Amino acid sequence: MLQISQLKLPVAHTEEELKAKTASVLRVDPDEIRRLTIRKRSIDARDKEELLFVYTVQAEVSHEKQVLSRCRSRLVSRAEEKKYRFPKAGSESLEHPPLIIGSGPAGLFCAYMLAKHGYRPILLERGDQASVRRTAVDHFWESGELDPESNVQFGEGGAGTFSDGKLNTGVKDKYGRNREVLDIFVRSGASEEILYDAKPHLGTDQLVHIVERMREMIISWGGQVHFREKVTDFEIRDGKIRGVRCESGREYPAEQVVLAIGHSARDTFETLSHLPVLMQPKPFAVGLRVEHLQSMINADQYGPDAPAFLGAAPYKLTKTLGNGRGVYSFCMCPGGYVVNASSEKEMTAVNGMSYQARDSANANSAIVVTVGPEDFAAAGQEAEANPVLAGMHFQRKLERAAYATGCGEVPVQRFEDFCKNRTGGAGEIEPCIRGKYRYANVREILPEEIAASLQEGITVFDARIPGFASGEALLSGVESRTSSPVRIVRDDESLMSTLEGLYPCGEGAGYAGGITSAAMDGLKVAEKIASIYKPFV
Repeated sequence: MLQISQLKLPVAHTEEELKAKTASVLRVDPDEIRRLTIRKRSIDARDKEELLFVYTVQAEVSHEKQVLSRCRSRLVSRAEEKKYRFPKAGSESLEHPPLIIGSGPAGLFCAYMLAKHGYRPILLERGDQASVRRTAVDHFWESGELDPESNVQFGEGGAGTFSDGKLNTGVKDKYGRNREVLDIFVRSGASEEILYDAKPHLGTDQLVHIVERMREMIISWGGQVHFREKVTDFEIRDGKIRGVRCESGREYPAEQVVLAIGHSARDTFETLSHLPVLMQPKPFAVGLRVEHLQSMINADQYGPDAPAFLGAAPYKLTKTLGNGRGVYSFCMCPGGYVVNASSEKEMTAVNGMSYQARDSANANSAIVVTVGPEDFAAAGQEAEANPVLAGMHFQRKLERAAYATGCGEVPVQRFEDFCKNRTGGAGEIEPCIRGKYRYANVREILPEEIAASLQEGITVFDARIPGFASGEALLSGVESRTSSPVRIVRDDESLMSTLEGLYPCGEGAGYAGGITSAAMDGLKVAEKIASIYKPFV
């Protein structure tokens, strides 16, 4: 198999034209290409008059050596597949099945792989299965009545189920885990386009069904999945984990426990902080969601005459300010919605979400500012009493302020009013928000240095995307859960915490940042357990 990179064609090209271009580079007849596979596709929009798709493809031809030597192009090479391989099973016996806490991407993929290879894992989830959870979330958005155990943060699929569903990751992958995650998604119902798009995504409407199919496979392979099983305590003997106790009163014995709790499991963080589990405070970022008309973003990124089949355009922005803080866009949702993503009563947190079609009128993104221990001190006595959780208490302080500012609804403000520190009211852009909202002075939620940094960052970004700092742009808040406020320390080799048998995993433990990287970390932990222990079947 030969690989050809940097193949450029107009975005409106045909399959035949892609094959012909490949044949031209290889200096063969198109009919000599037995199979052509797209490995990567991105958009080159630097010239708005000539938008291009840029491909990496793999071609199967006869006489590969001769073709490779004849074409003499630096763009052509032998294809090197990073095939994923699950490790050979270990020799030690398991007394009880591995226990996995949390069914977000890390826990779900860990359970999927262990179940597939005969380890009969038990997956505990504090929230509901995806379809039931979706009903609870819709009810919250319509009524404001929050279920603290089943919401945008908690439930089957984790927080990623109610997001834009981005699947790109910056994690270097020499073991093929990234491709394996995408393959599992496809086998569970996702479009094959995610295998080659440079910026693949799955909308919320797709993710609900995909995670349910993965659960069905886990059960078919002998695993168990229990919903509404909130872990409240850990049984420890002789410095080792021995099992967990749940709020239901049920106990689950286990010597191997995977902790895939997500970045919003604050009650679990508090429990762990009193156990022999080493945790560290971790810097993160906070800010607000910004909304613009998607038509404006499309015109800037692709040009005013871009074909509709390109869909809603994304963007990515970043800047280091003079005060040393980083300000950047986060979780950008083309054609998406701002969502009330709260998980604790009398606190308001927002996130962004898109459906597969990405067809709402607005683009939204978090614009966030980096924060660290010096900022966490503002959380007061709670932060001082338990410094390792100071970042978590800082998040809560902001979310309480957002709840009060919006009177329990998502507070919204035009950028012009934000700059003038006044409430203001509706403007030319109608908010695309899931959940009740009201106009309020969003600036008051944030410490002034962070608010000023956001204002400066948005203004600077206007040079990159004209109109970004329009007074009509909408801000809503607070975006406080960009990543976990703690890291649960684990050994690089064993992947265990300081408590033997406890495996911190995924975003909540501080080892991932997004759906794909969390899923890859879940595979990594599954591999480690399997390399030591024998399966049950």
